[in-house]
Amino acid sequence: MKRVAARPENAHQARMLTMLRDNGPLSRAELGDAGGLSRTKIAIEVGRLVELGLVEDAGPALSRGGRRSTMARLAPDLRFLGIDIGATSVDVALTDGELRVLDHVSQPCDVRAGPTAVIDAVVGLAAKLRAERGVQDLFGAGVGVPGPVSFRDGAPVVPPLMPGWHHVPIRDLLSQELGCPVLVDNDVNIMAMGERQAGVARGAEDFLFIKIGTGIGCGVVLGGRLHRGVSGSAGDIGHIRLSDDGPWCACGNAGCLEAFFGGAALARDATVAAKEHRSVILSERLAAGHELTAVDVGIAAAAGDVVAIELVREGGRRLGHVIAGLVSFVNPGLVVIGGGVAGLGHTLLAEVRSVVYRRSLPLATENLAIVLSELGGLAGVVGGARLASDIVFDEPRHSAIGMQ
Repeated sequence: MKRVAARPENAHQARMLTMLRDNGPLSRAELGDAGGLSRTKIAIEVGRLVELGLVEDAGPALSRGGRRSTMARLAPDLRFLGIDIGATSVDVALTDGELRVLDHVSQPCDVRAGPTAVIDAVVGLAAKLRAERGVQDLFGAGVGVPGPVSFRDGAPVVPPLMPGWHHVPIRDLLSQELGCPVLVDNDVNIMAMGERQAGVARGAEDFLFIKIGTGIGCGVVLGGRLHRGVSGSAGDIGHIRLSDDGPWCACGNAGCLEAFFGGAALARDATVAAKEHRSVILSERLAAGHELTAVDVGIAAAAGDVVAIELVREGGRRLGHVIAGLVSFVNPGLVVIGGGVAGLGHTLLAEVRSVVYRRSLPLATENLAIVLSELGGLAGVVGGARLASDIVFDEPRHSAIGMQ
């Protein structure tokens, strides 16, 4: 039997695998208590998972009175890939069954170079990790891309930042290359899943993950489940219009939030300020032949540059207005801000908090925390691995997804 095809056979087994992924080793008694199963039924189901190569015994558990139970844990050789395709880079991580990152590689890569170049880069990085770690079989891979995705088809749909990618079958192409099931989602969705798995949103039931990179998006988690919407475009807040006469956006409209404060917009405004000599630090960096980015704005702001600080604050105010509307509508318990531009740090965070707490209803904000991501660049790859594990750690009702 090819190990990559091993999957649970029923809902009881699926629940056990999920518990072991999220909680680590558990006794058979604990697994039985959570599922309301008898000792005999637990022995049968765990035994079958052992036969499938998904679980192994981990010695005797502490006594709870009577006969001692046996500990169970996920098989130590389970391996997943988390793949985060960004606008300007590709990250690939290898994890174990509990989604702990074992190794992580990254390289610059312009998504506008097209599907062939980017997918070749992904496959190359995955091969490098597998070779270095001696991994033969992968149990699944989860991929995030910076644009709208048909989750059902595993392909982008008219992605503004990804010219030439419309309906490219990423899921099928990578499944063939990697030899394992693959799922594809919007990058901000997998980052939200990563935060819930191992970040500041661990265990949170209702939260928003705001990603500010080249583009801006929002992962919406409600009742512990990621909300994708009917067609998969939920959370596309970067294209909420703030002004009818604002700057043009990559989507073809004017005045979008992303056109005011995405990474490209911030680089644009910083370059203008540098050329007009309104900022000494930005002017010096531009004169040195350095193409300005959001990172340069952060460096200048941290050094006390007034113009850079105002760029951050103005962007934070615009972002805060949008988040305030989301908070009033969704009433989350937590907002997490991540992505490359989130590296602007507490100046940005303070401005967002100020606007949200001022403009949202008191009932919606009295228990609301707004924080920066602690996973940073790992949020996407951890979330991708979580997405991949959902293929394996689920009963066969989803067997058609990503199994080509």
